[in-house]
Amino acid sequence: MIRIKRDFATENLVKGQLVYGERIIKKKGKEFRIWDPKRSKVGAALQKGMKIPLTEDMIVLYLGVASGTTASHISDEVKNGMIYGVDPAPRVLRDFLLLSEVRKNLVPILKDANRPEIYKHLVPEVDLIIQDVAQPNQAQILIKNIKTYLKKGGLAFVAIKARSIDVTSNPRKIFKEFKHELKDYKIIDEKSLEPFEKDHLALLIRN
Repeated sequence: MIRIKRDFATENLVKGQLVYGERIIKKKGKEFRIWDPKRSKVGAALQKGMKIPLTEDMIVLYLGVASGTTASHISDEVKNGMIYGVDPAPRVLRDFLLLSEVRKNLVPILKDANRPEIYKHLVPEVDLIIQDVAQPNQAQILIKNIKTYLKKGGLAFVAIKARSIDVTSNPRKIFKEFKHELKDYKIIDEKSLEPFEKDHLALLIRN
């Protein structure tokens, strides 16, 4: 991953392929895809200064992978690793499936992240969990998947969506309660995702 002026960019794993209409920059014979922070919670967290280590051999479990906008950039970075993308929505996962046909380090899984045991035969122990789901029990979903899949010392990134948890409560109260639910884990960084995402807080957690 590199910085191009104010933007983060990843070297394109599939040269010439655009995933979501992102900008392409060519430097010294290499092709880089600009990571749009308005289209990606991870991209927004990076722009806000969060350090998320992505190494080329990393094994990643992505909960709420949707069509694969963010996962495609992670795919660029973990080129020799694997990303297991879980989503319960057939329509968006269809796009991720098409993406996986050209990016061989992506594995689409049409399952509900509320029940991590039902895809245990597909997913090994992982180095990193990324969670981007719109569910009231978002914290419980994350904890269940950490317990099932995350290596000791591994990391989890979560984008807390306050309005999906409780539309009537103050987001700061929701964030505080969410962090309390994660009391058994070490929160090593947190960033508000404003102005890219309203009422969102990103956490980086160590198992």
